[in-house]
Amino acid sequence: MDLKIDPRTIISQATQPRIDKKARDLQSLRESSREFETMLVMEMMKSMRKSIPEGGLFEKDVATETFTEMLDMETAKAATAGKGLGIAELMYQQMADLIEKRK
Repeated sequence: MDLKIDPRTIISQATQPRIDKKARDLQSLRESSREFETMLVMEMMKSMRKSIPEGGLFEKDVATETFTEMLDMETAKAATAGKGLGIAELMYQQMADLIEKRK
């Protein structure tokens, strides 16, 4: 068995700056806040869609429900992209203080 070690991988790992735990926690909090905002908007759209009376041009079947759920998810992602609605940023600001104060 011939094992070869590439020195570039060892050097690149040694020279990469290590991200401290607080920075990782803040990054994780930002991502979680963004995902929460997306899920909130998706659930809001699902509730709004339920308020519409059934009937119309197309019959409701499994394929239509699946497409509608996928459409709602993508619409929610698009609505919360960039600055979004601001809910994620407010959650992040409120909880980031707790992470900053932690030792």
